[in-house]
Amino acid sequence: MLPISAIPQPLAPAGRFDAACSQEDGGARTPSLWYGLLLAAGLGGAALLLGGRFPLIGGPVFGILLGMLWRNTLGLSPIFTPGVVFSSRQVLKWSIIGLGFGLSFTQVMKTGASSLAVTLVTLSVAFLAAWLLGRWLKLGGHLSTLIGVGTAICGGSAIAAVAPIIKPDDHDTALSISTIFLFNVVAVLLFPLLGHWMGLSDEGFGLWAGTAINDTSSVVAAGYSYSTAAGDIATIVKLTRATLIIPICIGIAFWVAWRNQRSETRVSLVSIFPWFILWFLAASGLRSLGLIPQAMLGPLHQVAQFLIVMAMTAIGLSSSLRHMALAGVRPLLLGLGVWVAVSLSSLGVQLAMGSL
Repeated sequence: MLPISAIPQPLAPAGRFDAACSQEDGGARTPSLWYGLLLAAGLGGAALLLGGRFPLIGGPVFGILLGMLWRNTLGLSPIFTPGVVFSSRQVLKWSIIGLGFGLSFTQVMKTGASSLAVTLVTLSVAFLAAWLLGRWLKLGGHLSTLIGVGTAICGGSAIAAVAPIIKPDDHDTALSISTIFLFNVVAVLLFPLLGHWMGLSDEGFGLWAGTAINDTSSVVAAGYSYSTAAGDIATIVKLTRATLIIPICIGIAFWVAWRNQRSETRVSLVSIFPWFILWFLAASGLRSLGLIPQAMLGPLHQVAQFLIVMAMTAIGLSSSLRHMALAGVRPLLLGLGVWVAVSLSSLGVQLAMGSL
């Protein structure tokens, strides 16, 4: 998931809403978790209603659009920052755990195992495309590696895990996260439309979204915007893909140590492992064992869906169009090229396997 704190600061240009907040209580209002949570929940509720009225677009897409609209017109006062960051990270994890209650453990294992072939191909394509395009665009090796890892695995989370290993400049880290974030937003808006245009089945779209979209939040949003079944599959595929961050980080650490001829590079498996995946599996296991009353499954799914929309709204609230523009043309071209290569390779493998 995207670490918003790594996006270039300041959080937002001052807007009319900022000015209004600064005037209240003599400008003494202190940032609080609750302000941002209430803002994300309020806009998320509106997005959920809009998604029900226009199901082809869906609540998650409306959430990110409303969040971006607020951020880039009214601005975002610092009092909202803690809650917005919490919503985009922790609330998203809760939503995924909640989705686990609606999936059988057998389904999770079967879908995860069947997606490995496509996942391994798209990972290889991402790293190869990042290396070739990075050399062609004359970008630094660190920036190419970060964008390649972010596209291949899980967006900002992968970048955050790899950065301490290769030790890039802060500028390269910020550029890579901004670039990846831009294409996450585009994917949420574009993938469902392309999926319907190509006539993809729920299974085909779920596998495509789960292997070709960078960040977990965007995969979940795009999948459930397409259909509930596609969202279930996309979530499982993405979580399976996210666990590969561990061998990837270990491999990069060995490569860095070999290049530098020193053994001081260390990888903390505890810090890089996406632990919420285990809770997702636990939720699925409880459902499969019949320990969750049938009457609770519907409400749990509805709560999870709302938390997804709330998290996507928070991500929209964190997206500054000005900061995206500052990323520059060449990193954007690199991110676009890798993203297109991964998307096409995912469809190509599915076509070759006869699963489309």
